[in-house]
Amino acid sequence: MARIKQLSKNLINQIAAGEVIERPASVVKELVENSVDAGAKKISIEITNECRNIRIADNGCGIHPDDILLAFTKHATSKIQNDEDLFNIHTLGFRGEALASIISISKLTCTTRTADFETGTKVKCENSEVTQTETGCAVGTIMDIRDLFYNIPARLKFLKSASTEFSYIQDLVQSIALVNPDISFELKRDGKQVLKTNGLGDLKKTIKDIFNGEVADSLKEVLKTDKLAGMKISGFVSTPDFTRSSKKNYYMFINGRSVKCPVFQKAIDTAYKTLIASGKYPFIVLNLEIPPSDVDVNVHPTKKEVRYKNTNMVFNFIFTAIQGGLANFTETPASPSISAHSYSLAPLKEKVIDFNQAKNMHNGDLYFDKPSDSMYVSDKMAERITNEVSPAPQVTQPKLINQTYQPAPEPEENIIGQYKNTYILIEKEEGLEIVDQHIAEERFIYEKLKSEKNIVSQLLFVSDVLTVTNEETEILKENIDKFEKFGYEIEFLKDNELIFRKVPQLIAKVNPKEILSDILENIEGDIDGLEEKILITTACKASVKAGQKLSLWQMQEIINRWRTTKMPYTCPHGRPISKILQHKQIASFFQRQS
Repeated sequence: MARIKQLSKNLINQIAAGEVIERPASVVKELVENSVDAGAKKISIEITNECRNIRIADNGCGIHPDDILLAFTKHATSKIQNDEDLFNIHTLGFRGEALASIISISKLTCTTRTADFETGTKVKCENSEVTQTETGCAVGTIMDIRDLFYNIPARLKFLKSASTEFSYIQDLVQSIALVNPDISFELKRDGKQVLKTNGLGDLKKTIKDIFNGEVADSLKEVLKTDKLAGMKISGFVSTPDFTRSSKKNYYMFINGRSVKCPVFQKAIDTAYKTLIASGKYPFIVLNLEIPPSDVDVNVHPTKKEVRYKNTNMVFNFIFTAIQGGLANFTETPASPSISAHSYSLAPLKEKVIDFNQAKNMHNGDLYFDKPSDSMYVSDKMAERITNEVSPAPQVTQPKLINQTYQPAPEPEENIIGQYKNTYILIEKEEGLEIVDQHIAEERFIYEKLKSEKNIVSQLLFVSDVLTVTNEETEILKENIDKFEKFGYEIEFLKDNELIFRKVPQLIAKVNPKEILSDILENIEGDIDGLEEKILITTACKASVKAGQKLSLWQMQEIINRWRTTKMPYTCPHGRPISKILQHKQIASFFQRQS
């Protein structure tokens, strides 16, 4: 074996670069985050030479001329000073590895100036060698990277096409711009502007700048604070009738840092479980502010992974915040004039959702009381959780005031009539609203049943004898209490034969065989979701059917009740309830001005 010797500075930096600098987007990430940390209000990114040349300019505080050489050495940073600071990080960068890694695999020129000096400093770096000269420039910093990976041919060959690499850069800049709406970002590729934000501090306008007006118009605001725990979450989530085919549009941030967090993601998925169809996902832009001492971001070189001090508390906080946003609640300071209409989150008590349990838990075990974020868990689920998890601390929450989804409806909707005896047509100021009568009533009944503690049952004097398989018999016997909870009473005559003694009054006229068949058919091995299947099936069977002719009064009743629901967007299966054809669209088709 060869003798041990010290590696050269450049080789050390190249080894480190293998972890920190994976592709051109990694360079952009590190440098743009430095610009954000420097207090910049304008950041420009220019990409050329198939993403191997990168120029980033900002108007931040700049780098002091006495610190400039030190900035390009390994583990040199202004972000932390001692051991304790590692657990109290308030900046995006803190390791002091990025610049040293970048100059080992590229040719870099840095031009910078602070407000304290009349002139700036220019630094040229190549193969980890740094030279410094004085120059004239504006306050801020310009990082000019040339020939990225020029001395690492294997890494250069590993890169994908220029278009693919640029898409990574664009996604990254979009993400950073979303969490920093008070900063103006500009992204150019080969001289052509690809992205530009206004930097006015309005997140919704930033979303419109990056995406489009359709996305911005489909968002609900999320805002919730827990002063005791020091947590706050803010941002926007899409209504359930606006979805995407992947989770690409999950923009999740912890203290302004983009993260890939399973806790955050599971809270989102759970909140939308019965609101959107399978295989569809919402649009999310949420930033969770949490005391730095309660979260560890020093887990992975990319800082994408985090660990929480109290996972369950974070999960529940995000989950209830999203539910509140979708139910049209935003946080406002309490005042005597509105205190009588405010709601508190205090009923959380010890019945919280455990994140690990939530991984395998269906929304049938979650219940919401009134139009608030107050969350309850079914008794059986609560018992399971309590046996494994210590009770969560009592949390005193700020008061919430209901912000209605739409202006208070007029006493009567302007209903035109029915189409195909299935859709209710309503004339609105902005256009023609088309409502599926079955789905609208199903949403109302679903929420009504879910909120009721005692569902009224109807005694059946005559019931068909129903035959079930051995497997279905076991499922029914083990979960008889869940059927009783929703107004069903089942009696077994033999091992494989049963009758319904009682059914919910809402569906007393429905054939019990049809009800049971639908419930068992939809379980598909998901025993944990049995309660939800019972609830959804009951709501579906109790609702007016498609193709059923309704009187004007009946249509009015369905629409009025649907308007009162907390989640008026989709049915429990995730199907959209209504569609508005804008008046201008209709007029345009007929070539009218208005």
